[in-house]
Amino acid sequence: MATLSPQVTPRDADTVGIMLVDDHAIVRQGLRSILEREHDLRVVAEASTAAEALAVVGRALPRIVLLDLKLSTSSDTEGLELCAELGRLHPEVAILVLTTFLDDQLVLRAIRAGAKGYVVKDVDTSALVQAIRDVSRGGSAFDARSAAAMVRGLNAPPADASATLTPREEEVLVLLAHGMSNRDIGRQLFVSETTAKFHVGNILRKLGVTRRAEAVYEASKMGVI
Repeated sequence: MATLSPQVTPRDADTVGIMLVDDHAIVRQGLRSILEREHDLRVVAEASTAAEALAVVGRALPRIVLLDLKLSTSSDTEGLELCAELGRLHPEVAILVLTTFLDDQLVLRAIRAGAKGYVVKDVDTSALVQAIRDVSRGGSAFDARSAAAMVRGLNAPPADASATLTPREEEVLVLLAHGMSNRDIGRQLFVSETTAKFHVGNILRKLGVTRRAEAVYEASKMGVI
């Protein structure tokens, strides 16, 4: 459930307001405890889902959104989609990814979606606090591993979708091009909707995109469909 802290008062104008977006309440509680020990940081809101985050951010007016990329067990891209949507609706808010996932292309996708920084959850407390402060001042922030992953991702050769997509994923991609939903794809291929959603998620990840239409466009450029 989303929670909204009391608004920052004028005397707290220099305080960095932070919104926590993570599906685990215990993680949010731990982060709040750590961050509010700092005189210049304050957690102004929490959300456990993308929908809650979008509903609360306009009222909480945070300077930073501390965002986990995996907000449910059913999707690995929901956090990326939320990152892009927050950037579109609230460009004044800086997004710092705090996640357990570290993948070369995932870091790049997060940056392309609008994130100002990327930090892995087992980073030490002082490094996290510094990352928040850096981003709040208009800079960017990456821990050593995410920075290395970003460099590797930038230096990686262009993806060859025909070589990386499985035959089943290519079938799913063709159905995506026809505008089919996960449920319709499942019915067409005689698999469950959950399985169809899994295939779609893999396709998005392999093509380095966050939206279904983008996947179709990239695949058409590569000659896969």
